[in-house]
Amino acid sequence: MEYVREWLALTLVPGVSLGAQHQLLETLGSVDAIARADPRILESIIGADAALALARGPNPSLVGRTLAWLEGSGRRLLVMGGEGYPSSLLNVHSAPTVLYAEGRTELLATPAFAIASASCEPIAVALGSQDAEAIARALSDQGFTIASGLALGIDAAAHRGGLAGAGSTVAVMGTGPDVHYPRRNAKLAARIATEGCIVTEFPLGTPSDSRNFPRRNRLISGLSRGVLVVEAAMGSGSLITARFALQQNRDVFAMPGSIHSPLSKGCHWLIKEGAKLVEDANDVLIDYGRAPMKRDHSAPGYDGAGVDPILEALGYAPMSIDEFAMHTGLGAATLAAQLTKLELEGLVEVLPGARFRRSSPRQIE
Repeated sequence: MEYVREWLALTLVPGVSLGAQHQLLETLGSVDAIARADPRILESIIGADAALALARGPNPSLVGRTLAWLEGSGRRLLVMGGEGYPSSLLNVHSAPTVLYAEGRTELLATPAFAIASASCEPIAVALGSQDAEAIARALSDQGFTIASGLALGIDAAAHRGGLAGAGSTVAVMGTGPDVHYPRRNAKLAARIATEGCIVTEFPLGTPSDSRNFPRRNRLISGLSRGVLVVEAAMGSGSLITARFALQQNRDVFAMPGSIHSPLSKGCHWLIKEGAKLVEDANDVLIDYGRAPMKRDHSAPGYDGAGVDPILEALGYAPMSIDEFAMHTGLGAATLAAQLTKLELEGLVEVLPGARFRRSSPRQIE
């Protein structure tokens, strides 16, 4: 790519904001013209302080490390208006001037669908991760690239589902391209860098910082046709992603959950506000005019008439054996044996306090 050093000289300078970079590009037309411009012209466009910072230039060490990073296999600097830069981001407010990308950058031009959640903490339930992975895989098989933020929990599950399907996945990071956060996802990140694509707007060495993640979230939604929020407490970061999606004229979907779970409150609020309710991948496919997939009712826990009656009676809210016995009229010993069988089949999970809950409520091909 031409003018790599010029792009780095524009974007790696402290004191030259993203807005100032846009002003320079819009006024002068190219990064080459910016590099050759008279300082007085630069000052008239972005002000004295920013022009002075631009004249000083970036840290030479950072430029050197960035150039060395770009020499690695599959790594590219994608510049606004240049080859490979996602066209879906061009109309996004405060679109990044450059993106650091690693992997299959052609995926950035494919139809993408985002899966977002605030569930990256231990409180996140396994059920949400299972749903996210199943839906991501189903949508990947139908030609969507799955976009998410590489966080623990549901983000990671969405990436795994995208990789497992015929499509793939794009991970948008809130750190520099050389900083894998969280570290527990380092192996997943390495796999995405080979089979999918990792992208970030932050320079090398940028650490994890809570202020960076809203910026990351606007890119997740900006790259995608729609955003599905799987689990979200009120005020969580995934609701910020949904807000960005609305501002960017993207579709917003939400998955309902138990009325007792604080991680369902944000999703329920989104649905009340007009988000499209999603129970499985077919709800997304139908919304985009695609044929729904067939469901396989021959999996464990299903009989010829449909869902296992014990499993159906259990529902999705946690229940103790005694509560379940009162609800069904069956003996505690009988229920314990049946629940153990369903647990071994992976359809029921045991929670702290000897409470039970369905763990695989949806069968998605």
